[in-house]
Amino acid sequence: MDTAPHLLVVDDHRDIREPLARYLTKHGFRVSTAENAAAARKILQGAAIDLLVLDIMMPGEDGLALCRELRARGDLPIVLLTALGEETDRIVGLEMGADDYVAKPFNPRELLARIKAVLRRAQALPPRRGRPVAERFKFDRWLLDVGRRELTREDGVVVPLSTGEFLLLTAFLEHPKMVLSRDQLLDLTRGREAAPFDRAIDNQVLRLRRKIERDPKKPELIRTHWGGGYSFEAEVERA
Repeated sequence: MDTAPHLLVVDDHRDIREPLARYLTKHGFRVSTAENAAAARKILQGAAIDLLVLDIMMPGEDGLALCRELRARGDLPIVLLTALGEETDRIVGLEMGADDYVAKPFNPRELLARIKAVLRRAQALPPRRGRPVAERFKFDRWLLDVGRRELTREDGVVVPLSTGEFLLLTAFLEHPKMVLSRDQLLDLTRGREAAPFDRAIDNQVLRLRRKIERDPKKPELIRTHWGGGYSFEAEVERA
């Protein structure tokens, strides 16, 4: 049985998807191709796909819409292909949950390296549990309302969180008592635009500690594991 990762390349340009499929096959992957979102759905329904290479600009339903739909249903790794200079599309794609992106025209070697990196991170991640929109977490002296993105202290004070702080805190609350590496935290918070910079997570942790720790200089909730990452040490209750 072939255990090579199965990739799906979705691009409306035949002169891109077919040479790319041959290149990726040459480098050890199983590859399927689709010319649009509808064809991609049919393949996804009938095959176990390990990673999706998805073009944003396609006629009819674009890649962002398909990315949004797939992310709402699960955690299939997604690498976007974006037009050079279309920064807004890249940002929106990452906010929707894409794991990485490559701008066209791209070097196949760069895309290959990014695919391998995303697959390594995905394989190392602990499983994500689905969560209801209105789920709430209780920990220490805090209550986080996920649906409202609202963090409330036991005395009723609401503490504002940036999007990055909210996503990081949610990742910790979903995986309490578990050591998470910086790469894992970047994936869980969908912050792949910051991937080359390990300090991005360190800075987010620092800001979050200032908001939730009794003494940020002596943190008890978020523990540092030198060389390993971070863990959330509080007891977490789902409300």
